[in-house]
Amino acid sequence: MTKHVAVLMGGWASERPVSLRSGEACTKALESVGYRVTKVDVGRDIAAQLAALKPDVAFNALHGPGGEDGTIQGVLEVLRIPYTHSGVLASALAMQKDLAKTIMAAAGVPVPAGRVVSRFEAAKAHVLPAPYVLKPVSEGSSFGVFIIKEGRSHPPQELVSPEWTYGDMMLAETFVDGRELTCAVMGDRALGVTEIKPVSEAFYGYDAKYAKGGSIHVLPAQIKENIYQRIQELAVVAHRALGCRGVSRTDFRYDDRPGGTGELVVLEVNTQPGMTETSLVPELAAHAGLSFGELVRWMVEDASCDR
Repeated sequence: MTKHVAVLMGGWASERPVSLRSGEACTKALESVGYRVTKVDVGRDIAAQLAALKPDVAFNALHGPGGEDGTIQGVLEVLRIPYTHSGVLASALAMQKDLAKTIMAAAGVPVPAGRVVSRFEAAKAHVLPAPYVLKPVSEGSSFGVFIIKEGRSHPPQELVSPEWTYGDMMLAETFVDGRELTCAVMGDRALGVTEIKPVSEAFYGYDAKYAKGGSIHVLPAQIKENIYQRIQELAVVAHRALGCRGVSRTDFRYDDRPGGTGELVVLEVNTQPGMTETSLVPELAAHAGLSFGELVRWMVEDASCDR
């Protein structure tokens, strides 16, 4: 019997537009490999929607709060609907960047030095020596991220704007210059390593991530073989330390500039990486010999409860 897959997409987070694109792309790919698919634009009535729909599997194409932080995973556990990606605890931990860093560091994963501060404190005066990074402790897609460069006299005042919607707590971290690298983990194996080169932005921000032509992906990354392998190893260690399941993607900075520090650090683990036409994970899977259809089929067949 053909499996009925509900693709969960949309939601109410800042990443809603990206999630809708991920959901559309995954729906097409799932249909192409023979599944019966229903698209579900997730709202606050999602439990009732799913209870009525009774799918065999929920394919989680949500991004950000509500979809990536253990919330929807808890609903699916209560309803006993097998689902893709990480479970309740791993999702919540990975989304809470400060806690994720603590756990990864305990597992031997190098992370940038930093501390948690309120956005009001961060707006009053510099909370670390420049250059440093400020980012919300529990947002995705680079929303609310600032790079504070040397010589900047005042911290960003957007932090105290009435329009601020990214929470009151910020993670301040030492800025690690150099390359932006990423590695996906599928099950228990690392895929390749991609270098991301933003075309116009100073860092891999929202537009660089999701606009067509916003960034150049160099796959495989042109780095020393031992560093390439070390990144793959660390991606698996981070995935396991947080208790991730299915597919995750770990982001790195590597300073191999002439006269640089040589530092390699993990920035974060994404438990719901993007699945759009410009996304990294489908590219990494293709580099490993898996079509988009084969990737989403693997994710559906890997789905379970109690993740």
